[in-house]
Amino acid sequence: MRATTDDEIEAAFETIARQRIAALSVAAAPFFDTRRDKLVALAARYAVPAMYQFREFVEAGGLVSYGTNVADGYRLAGIYTGQVLKGANPADLPIIEATKFEFVINMKTAKTLGLDVPLGLSAAADELIE
Repeated sequence: MRATTDDEIEAAFETIARQRIAALSVAAAPFFDTRRDKLVALAARYAVPAMYQFREFVEAGGLVSYGTNVADGYRLAGIYTGQVLKGANPADLPIIEATKFEFVINMKTAKTLGLDVPLGLSAAADELIE
């Protein structure tokens, strides 16, 4: 499904419900990041298990997230900035990729959705939100 406006998000969830789609993975996109509360609320309203890219979605009531740690990304950006401010040529700095990923499960949301989280999956999580 595609959604590039708030109305399209609403329509997408209506389609998900009508077609009885079993789960949803929300794409990593700044547009969706700015609509976190709306997406989490619609997933709850339509009882759709959803996976997101950032833990903040799960903290807001989403089911699961797997993605980079935002704070770690800002820390890396700060290191780069510090090197440039100390005189390093940005073109000479190595490319740094995210290496810290986190898997977060909201157990309360899982229970609300009637989902049993397998022990192996919960054991693999970096954090369980009760």
